[in-house]
Amino acid sequence: MSERVVVTIQHPAHVHFFRHAIGELRERGYDVRVLVRERELARELLERYGIAHRRIAGSVESPLGLLSVQPRYEYEIIRRVRRLEPAAIVGIGEPAVAHAARLADCEGILFTDTEHAAVQNAVSLPLADRLYTPTAFWDEYGAHHRRYPGYHELAYLRPGRFAPAPVGLAGIGDEEPLVVVRLVSWTAAHDVGRSGLSDLERVIAGLERFGATVRVTAEGRLPPSLETRRLAIAPDRIHDLLARADLFLGEGATMATESALLGTPAIYVSGLRAGVLEELEARYRLLRWLSADVRPIEVLSHARELLRIRESTWTRRRRRVLEETVDTTDVIVGAVEDAVRDGQSTEPAAPVVPEVVRR
Repeated sequence: MSERVVVTIQHPAHVHFFRHAIGELRERGYDVRVLVRERELARELLERYGIAHRRIAGSVESPLGLLSVQPRYEYEIIRRVRRLEPAAIVGIGEPAVAHAARLADCEGILFTDTEHAAVQNAVSLPLADRLYTPTAFWDEYGAHHRRYPGYHELAYLRPGRFAPAPVGLAGIGDEEPLVVVRLVSWTAAHDVGRSGLSDLERVIAGLERFGATVRVTAEGRLPPSLETRRLAIAPDRIHDLLARADLFLGEGATMATESALLGTPAIYVSGLRAGVLEELEARYRLLRWLSADVRPIEVLSHARELLRIRESTWTRRRRRVLEETVDTTDVIVGAVEDAVRDGQSTEPAAPVVPEVVRR
């Protein structure tokens, strides 16, 4: 019988992170089961990528809603994992993964790159059998904590994993700068009391006066004056859009990182900090980090400065990132295979982390 592995999904970004690893593990003979909690577009993405999965909990609309959904979700994870008897269970920062692994006597593997998810990290990361983070991650969790040179987003955005396709956008010509603005809903548990861009109408008006075309993607409602700029795009085409854009401006850390790794300069506006974002700003100069209380005139100043920089500069900076990092999908697959081997052996093997790929 093939070894069984459970992968848990709580967010659309998790689908992107795991989808290539799921395919590779299945090709290597693993029986991979995917358990998903409804969130935004997670199930739609799984369906678009043809990944079989089982829904085990509903969506969460607020931090308060999380308090009611999380216990049920964790119960279902534990119940199903005990029944499936996998060799390993894998997730991103999920307490349920660590807890289910202990109760089902299997290997619990967690990935994370988010230091500010303090409560979630405290009840999950110390309990995992294996914890994998980028080298830029600030915190330290002991002997089971393994680091790799890379980013979550390079599990699906490295050349060979992703090649941008043309995006036809009505009314937008190739000669005019395209700015993609991303607004988040601030409903995650670690988002309580946080905020991002302010006076958005003024910022967008300033970008348009500069000659840019602005399109907005948002998790919630937009002011009526901005609805005409809302961009509707299939969720599996968002990375094609970011690769096409000339600038990203937004509150979402994942999309800011994705843009930077695609060679699209990113301005991230938020009070939330993270090691990977700091590294992309300080080491690779692909991202600007602005505090949530930044004035609109300062946002516009940074945006105009970045739009004036030649495309070849962003291409060169991106190339350096790719030279100094590994394929994160290889890390995921290696982590699972290490865990399965260790579960079959009395002596744990040394962790396998891929060598830096030179491109």
